[in-house]
Amino acid sequence: MVQDPSRGMPVQAGAEGSDPDDEILVVIVEDDLGYAVLVEELLTDSGQPIKSVIARSVDEAKAVVSAAVACVLLDLGLPDAEGLDALEGVLAAAPDVAVVVLTGRTESDLALAAVAAGAQDYLTKDMVDSASLTRSIRYAVARKRAIDSSRQLFASELVAAERVRLERGLLPSPLLRDPGIVWASRYRPAGGSLLLGGDFFDVVELPDSSLRAVIGDVCGHGPDEAALGVALRIAWRSLVLAEVDDAVVLAHVESILKAERGGSDLFVTVCDVTVSPDRRDLTLRVAGHPPPLLIGSEVQSLEVAGAGVPLGVLDDGSWPATTVNLEPGWALLLYTDGLVEGRTAGGERCWSLDGLVDGIRHAAEWHGDLGVLADYLIESALTANGGPLDDDLALLLLADRRQ
Repeated sequence: MVQDPSRGMPVQAGAEGSDPDDEILVVIVEDDLGYAVLVEELLTDSGQPIKSVIARSVDEAKAVVSAAVACVLLDLGLPDAEGLDALEGVLAAAPDVAVVVLTGRTESDLALAAVAAGAQDYLTKDMVDSASLTRSIRYAVARKRAIDSSRQLFASELVAAERVRLERGLLPSPLLRDPGIVWASRYRPAGGSLLLGGDFFDVVELPDSSLRAVIGDVCGHGPDEAALGVALRIAWRSLVLAEVDDAVVLAHVESILKAERGGSDLFVTVCDVTVSPDRRDLTLRVAGHPPPLLIGSEVQSLEVAGAGVPLGVLDDGSWPATTVNLEPGWALLLYTDGLVEGRTAGGERCWSLDGLVDGIRHAAEWHGDLGVLADYLIESALTANGGPLDDDLALLLLADRRQ
């Protein structure tokens, strides 16, 4: 219910008037009660489903304007505001409501200024009748909604464009020349949202045919973490393509992290991998990140000697190298902890690292197709969790398919 401040009578708020038959609620802001009543009679005589409530000042209008109000008929000569000040006061209080100026002032410059300031129409009191008034109200409401819809569409397009830029930055296409190396990747944002978080990965093949791969996880999830993940992923690729010594790449990435995170205490876990040109062994450095799984005749989580702390935690962190021999036909799974940290309704972890290993062992249907295996792992994690995960999830699969 909306209270009519001039009469003390409740007025039932109607629908928003998107359909010609829907009821429209109008606030008449007019200090001359006699003229306000005349406007109400014009609206009643129109036979249109328009309800009205009277306010005799801008302050009274602010008190009655709500989401149910579709339009304000506004005089520009009020006790508490004159001219454009009255219009600006109403627009500030009700930015989503259509405003039609209905005034005795006939200055053309004022009319143009009012429309430029946000009014949908400008009418003079001596030129309105029932038909023109109701037509102006309906057009104003439709015009206001069209403007709002266009604004919302533009905002949605900006968000979509930003999402595409983040996806391109976080989830690049690997730079691979060797046709015998195949890959698949997947990403699922936390909570099933569309906005990517701070997980990132990359794969690069160097001129000597060695493979470099990375996966990382910025703590937290959201646009700030995603932007930081993009910066770190690009930094890692730039260092690798510049053929910086593998042993110092993570130290340089950490320096960039500390510079880009500002005054926050964000940290990043990383797994950095090098596969030799002959594909016979790999070297990995782990900074607080889950080690990769090696998929061959057996599935094993790689043992990492002296795994380092996450980037950004200590001033003098180190990340020792671990070398692992590879058998022909190997596959490698790099992943973020969102894949294994889902919880049951009771709070217990529903799919541990051992569960992930068992899941790969029992994924008989993937038949060497990395994409099928990636989808199976994610669906299994979601099923075990009973729905979307609380953390972002990224995984990267690489495999040697050379004959």
